[in-house]
Amino acid sequence: MLRLFRSKIYLAVFLMTAVLLFGVLGYRYISNYDWVDAIYMTVITVTTVGFSEVRPLDAQSKFFTISLIVSSVFIFAFAISVITEYVLGRNSLQLLKKKKVKSKINSLTDHVIICGYGRNGTQAAERLKAYKRPFVVIEKDKEIIERFEENILFIEGDANDDEVLLEAGIERAKFLITALPDDATNLFVVLSSRQLNKDLFIISRASLSTSQKKLVLAGANKVIMPDKIGGDHMASLVVMPDLITFINKLSVEGGHTTNLEEVSIEDFTDQMECNSLRDLDLRRKTGCTIIGYISPEGEYIINPEADLQLQPKSKVIVLGRPEQIRKLNEMFHIV
Repeated sequence: MLRLFRSKIYLAVFLMTAVLLFGVLGYRYISNYDWVDAIYMTVITVTTVGFSEVRPLDAQSKFFTISLIVSSVFIFAFAISVITEYVLGRNSLQLLKKKKVKSKINSLTDHVIICGYGRNGTQAAERLKAYKRPFVVIEKDKEIIERFEENILFIEGDANDDEVLLEAGIERAKFLITALPDDATNLFVVLSSRQLNKDLFIISRASLSTSQKKLVLAGANKVIMPDKIGGDHMASLVVMPDLITFINKLSVEGGHTTNLEEVSIEDFTDQMECNSLRDLDLRRKTGCTIIGYISPEGEYIINPEADLQLQPKSKVIVLGRPEQIRKLNEMFHIV
């Protein structure tokens, strides 16, 4: 619809330019005015301001003036209607878009809120899209929103504002990622978010190591320092390049390239009788290998023993080729 409006505007501009040229050339060659007088006569005629002509007009010039007035009235009326229609139509479309986005956000539960759509926010959104996890992005830069709004649920505003966080459904959200470039801003977002949702799992970006403790005290569950991670990764490529390259191959991008999967024990116990890792027998059934176990208390056990007793609300980390991971997901209906 906006494309149709734009084409009408281009037509209106073309017609207005044409009528002005028609008037200037007519007065120049029909009435023998110089160029300045021709432009003056054209402007006062098409705008109908009522100023007197430069000099009395002959019959031919009067007929030309009549035709110029009639054509300019219709063309300028058309231009005004097109511009009005475009402005009102654009506003209506924006309102409809906002209502649609608001309706979608209101239907979300256990979703992720991303504050800031910069470099880190964009990467987080891409990863969540790969895993088909619902998320909402809070961004105050209107140009960024207009560029990416087709595929992402955006809320325009400041993440420091409680009203904006509530609009993003923070009371129903499960995770919040604050990826803003300024540590102080991230700190305020963490404080506000923790006040609005006590059970929210908050992940914050930090640039300075001195900000890390403050963000944790403010309520962040995890604090990530992208610059530190990047430096550590580059140094590791020098010290043990093959190992790091192998780890990079363990993709967790989602879709058809996943090599690692985190699975809740309930996904297994709901469908089979199992008390230990041996009872799961995932290696024979799917080809996947259990390389880690996370207890309900959050204790991480690497390469757990086969006789390890399974506990409710615990998780296992599974390693396999993409087709083996897909077989695991299909066999146990893992979402």
